Amino acid sequence: MTWRSRSSLNTNDTRHDQSIENSEEGPEMLHEKKEEGLGKDRGNILLLLFLYVLQGIPLGLSGSIPMILQHRHVSYKDQATFSLSFWPFSIKLLWAPLVDSVYFQRMGRRKSWLIPSQYLIGVFMLLLSCNVNELLGEGKDSAPNVTLITCMFFLLNFLAATQDIAVDGWALTILSRKNVGWASTCNSVGQTAGYFLGYVVFLALESKDFCINYLGQHDSLVTLPGFLYFWGLIFCLTTTGVWLLKHEKDKSEVDLDEPEFGLLGTYQILGRILKMKTMQNLIILLLTCKIGFAAADSLTVLKLTESGVPKDRLALLSIPLTPVQVFLPLYISRYTAGPEPLTPFVVTYPLRLLFGLVFAGIVWMTPIFKLADGSFPFHYYAIIVIVYLIHQVFANCMFVGVMAFFARISDSSVGGTYMTLLNTFTNLGGNWPSWVALRFVSDLTWKSCSGVMTLISCGSEQDKQACEAEGGTCITDIDGYYVERGCEQMRPFFICS
Repeated sequence: MTWRSRSSLNTNDTRHDQSIENSEEGPEMLHEKKEEGLGKDRGNILLLLFLYVLQGIPLGLSGSIPMILQHRHVSYKDQATFSLSFWPFSIKLLWAPLVDSVYFQRMGRRKSWLIPSQYLIGVFMLLLSCNVNELLGEGKDSAPNVTLITCMFFLLNFLAATQDIAVDGWALTILSRKNVGWASTCNSVGQTAGYFLGYVVFLALESKDFCINYLGQHDSLVTLPGFLYFWGLIFCLTTTGVWLLKHEKDKSEVDLDEPEFGLLGTYQILGRILKMKTMQNLIILLLTCKIGFAAADSLTVLKLTESGVPKDRLALLSIPLTPVQVFLPLYISRYTAGPEPLTPFVVTYPLRLLFGLVFAGIVWMTPIFKLADGSFPFHYYAIIVIVYLIHQVFANCMFVGVMAFFARISDSSVGGTYMTLLNTFTNLGGNWPSWVALRFVSDLTWKSCSGVMTLISCGSEQDKQACEAEGGTCITDIDGYYVERGCEQMRPFFICS
């Protein structure tokens, strides 16, 4: 077992192309390289793309579970509990130096972590496929076991985050210097495609209504256990192929101009960075600037589902958003290359904050658009697509701007450590407000029993059952979603700008 560390800890999760400086070469060499193009790296690029696709599958599945839980009528507090399963990708800095430093020499620096992680993901999916229906309370009167489901998907995402660290590191050595910029492209495209398969494709093919009305089937084409079983097999089979057929470059073949600090040295560098006063101020800003978007980002889709919008339709609406997520950052990058990379962030932050009112308006108007048969007209879905397209523009402007700012302020000698640290707090700044929004939205909601004089509140499930048993109906007087949106709008948006 070998201990080693470089300063580049998951640099690629910033999704920025790494610029490679060309050395001085004669005309003949330049012509030869131009003729060669991708050359021997073509297969390596396809391998990286596939590994990132695999990485996106667990993320997509994790994104679909809240929709399924909402269909099972779980509480928003339970949704808050499940949201914790996304945290491994936000805190992977804690074990990234370990993955980067400890490995078996014979197996290879990256494969020492990649192979076990992917095997465990595959085995985990196979085991979960046998029990997931029971955990979700499928076909039974019992409620879903949200705590256990959260633990299962937290572990699944922990393994996926570990695989991400290993693949990001491997991308720096598996590609030649002139093609290493393809690594971030593989990351962005592959992970987006994997998430699309695990979220959009799964929810569409799992929907009986969608398969009958649009695919001419008699039932849904996919079940959650079957989907987990299929991808569990894919993970196990492809991991075996990578283990046996793909060999890592020898240490002497790798030429990276990066200092080596060792495991303890890397953690010491992180400690010194955290002690900087300016860094502490920046971290406070990163941890608080997304509070104003928490309810809109975490609750809007769940509220639409609660109002009767089919979850498969909402998933399919993300199809036109996918090209925007892939290509828009490339366009925005031209405005972040100058001396003021935060300009897109500063300009779009207040717009995105105010745009939360638009989401609240859509949630409020959804029951009005609902037809007699429970469906929704085409123009309703068109409005949602347009609104989310505009929202994606604002979100991408903020993301690209802040990533460019990170790249500009990072110390080049420990750039990877800097970038990973800042990305960690950026992700945490989005996760904890979403958890708070989900956790307390029910406490801020007031429901009363209409038609029964002896009962007033419908705050709990027991109160709701008692109200219905007496012939009454629970109605929502104050929705906590609008309360949270109001509190967020009152927050001074200039704090983050």
